[in-house]
Amino acid sequence: MITVIANLKGGSGKSTVVFNLALWLQMKGQPVVAYDLDPQQTLLDVAEVRRDEGYAPALQVYPPRNSLVEDLNYHPDNVHVLVDVGAANIDAMKQAIKTSDQIIIPVPPSQPDVWATQRFMDIVEDAMHGQQLEQLPEMRAFVNRADTHRAVRESDDTEDAIKQIPGINLIPERLYQRTIFRRSLSEGMAVFEMSKRSKATEEFNKFASFIFPELA
Repeated sequence: MITVIANLKGGSGKSTVVFNLALWLQMKGQPVVAYDLDPQQTLLDVAEVRRDEGYAPALQVYPPRNSLVEDLNYHPDNVHVLVDVGAANIDAMKQAIKTSDQIIIPVPPSQPDVWATQRFMDIVEDAMHGQQLEQLPEMRAFVNRADTHRAVRESDDTEDAIKQIPGINLIPERLYQRTIFRRSLSEGMAVFEMSKRSKATEEFNKFASFIFPELA
């Protein structure tokens, strides 16, 4: 299965989601490879930190190549292929979209991020032009880096806005703005490796289990 995590705006937390999701899948005994198509190469960097620190299992991350579509389709169906791609590489984004089984869009709670998500759908439609309905990937979005204060309404408003975008299904499990996501990433660890009892771990387990319910 090819899962693309994409967004047009920087700072949406794509690499953090891909990294933690890849390790969550490996923890469930699933074979995983990842592709880092973002010029910042955060995913490649954190995978290297993980190898240097000797954490197991290691995460195999590939950089972009000219044969991207061929590379993505090379892996057997039982392998989870996770793709981290942003707006800095639109050509690679379109190639990844065309080969994907599902697309997950992290949306920080702000109106500009909602607008960016709407524009991203234009890119998806352009990339999938001429494809049959059954060939279209499943599109899902969720609120990432949600505010932890209950009185702040931006996350609720963002979820309501996502529901209004045609072609996108809302993932109801939010990931919140928690320091442990940054700390664990800088050390090459998933949040559930750094702290099994943290709120971030509980939230991420619910999020990942919603995406892959067969592994919950």
